[in-house]
Amino acid sequence: MHDPKMQYLFKGFSEALGVRFFQFEYVAADRSRTVFTVGANLALARRYGIPLQELPLLCRQVLKDLDDIQPARDFTFTEQQMQTFADGRQAARDDAAAKRKLVRRPPTDRTGTAWRSPGH
Repeated sequence: MHDPKMQYLFKGFSEALGVRFFQFEYVAADRSRTVFTVGANLALARRYGIPLQELPLLCRQVLKDLDDIQPARDFTFTEQQMQTFADGRQAARDDAAAKRKLVRRPPTDRTGTAWRSPGH
């Protein structure tokens, strides 16, 4: 299992045929380094409303979610993972919108009496 203190360091990206490949370096406790690549289909990212600037963090999360260091070094940010992210993001937006809704009271015939003088 990955040491929780260790992190994947973003090293850069390249792009080919509509897929952006993000490169990360994992530094183990013994200071050995392993390079991993996670590919993300840009058309799918657009379909699910995922901004390009969020892709590196989401791809790094793909690596962090691995149960163990695997012999494979290349992974894909799958359509299912994108959809799960988009669904969670929409749920968060819906929750925020529900919290913003104000309780609106119907107007009464006393509206404005607090600032009007009694003689007018």
